[in-house]
Amino acid sequence: MKNSVKRKLMLMTAKAMGAAGAAQMAMLTAFAETTTTKKKNNPDADLDKVTEPIIGLVNQVLNVLIPLVAAVGGVFCVSLSAIIGFSLIFILVVVLRIASPLLNDWMNSASKKK
Repeated sequence: MKNSVKRKLMLMTAKAMGAAGAAQMAMLTAFAETTTTKKKNNPDADLDKVTEPIIGLVNQVLNVLIPLVAAVGGVFCVSLSAIIGFSLIFILVVVLRIASPLLNDWMNSASKKK
């Protein structure tokens, strides 16, 4: 690889790692802040402040992905059926082309015997 490409790749990796680290620190800070303030005020408090945004994000992603996966699955099922159907038609046409002289001879011999 060229040096400029390597530098760009390393810079992008560093930025991604920095963003991931910042997100992790924000989550840990929110979690620690929530647990320490809740323990002082109410020891039986839950962590809704931290978990609700995560659950909301997961629900939003799933609301987009589930119909998309269902549509892609439907397309694959239809295309698979079409591939199987075309394959069977091709195989049967080839078999009939090969077998038609044999079938004609058999039919002619059967009709002459009567």
